[in-house]
Amino acid sequence: MDSETKRAIIMENYMHPTNRKRMEEEEYLKVNTNNASCIDNIDIYIKFKDNIIEDITFEGEACAISISATSIMINNLIGKTKEEALKYIANFYNMTNNEEYNEDLLKEGVVYSDIYKQGNRKTCATLPFRGLEKAILESLK
Repeated sequence: MDSETKRAIIMENYMHPTNRKRMEEEEYLKVNTNNASCIDNIDIYIKFKDNIIEDITFEGEACAISISATSIMINNLIGKTKEEALKYIANFYNMTNNEEYNEDLLKEGVVYSDIYKQGNRKTCATLPFRGLEKAILESLK
């Protein structure tokens, strides 16, 4: 994927993110994820039905990378099992660490394939994944 296409996907997901809304319903698990070195502060709301991620929404203030990464993550993980989501997250981390990863599994997430070159942006891109991973692991206890 060329850099212009990557930029367009990132900006589309930043300007029109998927499921940006606060959830007050009891069946949603809320997890906060933030970056101490900038303004990124996102609340992620996850609804599990048995082992399936039935819904994910979010709210908060963050940079274009964090917001777009959250939107792309949501697009790819609603309807997945917890195990499938953890596999996706691990694969995303591999990509952002410049390690071997499955491009097909990540789908649009590959727009961050060069993010490992900028450590501060890597933190922004992985922010929502760290929050969702924490929520999934807590739900498995």
